[in-house]
Amino acid sequence: MLPLDRLWFHSARTRLARWFMDEVVHSPIEPILHPSRNRLLWIGTFTFLGHLVFGLIWGVWIPQPYESFVARSAVALLAFLYVLPASTRDPTSKQSGWLFGIATWIQLPWFFTWMYFMNGGSPVWLASQTAMILIYFHSTDWRLAVFGLISGGLAGWLSALAMQATHVGWSDPKISFVILAFASGMGLMLGLSSANLRRTRLINTLSTIAVMAHELRTPLATVNLMGDVLRTLARNDVPEGKRKKIEELSTRLQNLVRSMNRQIDTQISNAQLLRLPREQSPVMAGDLVSEVINNYPYRSTRERDCVRLHIQEDFCFVASRPLFMQVITNLLKNALHSLASASTAPNPGDLRIDVGVHRGKGRIAVSDDGVGIAHEQQARIFEPFFSTQAGAGNGLGLTFCKNVVEAAHGTISVHSVPTMGAVFMVDLPIYRDAH
Repeated sequence: MLPLDRLWFHSARTRLARWFMDEVVHSPIEPILHPSRNRLLWIGTFTFLGHLVFGLIWGVWIPQPYESFVARSAVALLAFLYVLPASTRDPTSKQSGWLFGIATWIQLPWFFTWMYFMNGGSPVWLASQTAMILIYFHSTDWRLAVFGLISGGLAGWLSALAMQATHVGWSDPKISFVILAFASGMGLMLGLSSANLRRTRLINTLSTIAVMAHELRTPLATVNLMGDVLRTLARNDVPEGKRKKIEELSTRLQNLVRSMNRQIDTQISNAQLLRLPREQSPVMAGDLVSEVINNYPYRSTRERDCVRLHIQEDFCFVASRPLFMQVITNLLKNALHSLASASTAPNPGDLRIDVGVHRGKGRIAVSDDGVGIAHEQQARIFEPFFSTQAGAGNGLGLTFCKNVVEAAHGTISVHSVPTMGAVFMVDLPIYRDAH
């Protein structure tokens, strides 16, 4: 039984470590849960009116010590941070997240904890503190909520201490501790359950995308067969004058099928962004990039000629070769799309892929002279379902790239100036074989 127990313990520890990395470290932080303009407007309205109403209740109807209408009014004004155009214009933006986070941290954990200690943990503020904890976990990412409760609670306690709040006696501290601990535990469970539900929905969505992409192969195989039939007919039963045109049409049709199959492979790979295989092996960067460039289904000779590969210094890294080929394919596809969106036709060298070593790490850099990426979008392009290509992308490609690169213990970053192109840099640990 001892080896079995050790195996079970090792397996449980591995699962726990994987869960921690997937859910705590790598999972994107959501400052605003279920972000939308209407949700922000509703939260702003509720915050403003709620603080004013409770200020009147605890200040006039059921007077509480240290209740301050001035403090209540000041906190109520924070509601305007929720409804500012900078917040509601794009609730998923980094700016909206910061404004929401600051306003929520001040008017929930800091203010409520301050009043809780100012009033000596009275039943009114014990109940209010409990409600605040649950509301906080319902409003923001559970990781931010945990950090906010700790930092806001400390700030509120220090504020009360600085004001020498000693006039009101404490309620039973044991009861207060148990109730607050229970509320925190329930809030954490709520946050984890909500995060797991969102992750499950994302996995189901990605799985559906993969199934739909896979099902497209059947009609494409039929189209490809039609191309073969056309080519056969052109060789046997068609006059010489029309044979060349039919063969050209057949070739274009089969090239289109090959391009569509490559796109299907891309979507199926992107759909694996939360379930990446763990198998890895040594990979030579130069060979991998050369293979991708040579096999990419370019739409024209001019598009192929605009790509230039420069291997300054080849290097070896450890990763999943098929997945990393898809990473380079995604970056190449995005760069070609950026060039196609520019006002001028691509010229040789407008898209450059450099392989070299930078500060002790291997680097693959994909540069283009296309339309570039807006500054406010650069911080979000690796988020799931965020795309700069309106109507042309599903927002999964760069998220997939980020996950594959990080699985190889590397990093991916972008530098771009709008209208002047972009550079995507993949930095990887160099693998040096001991032999």
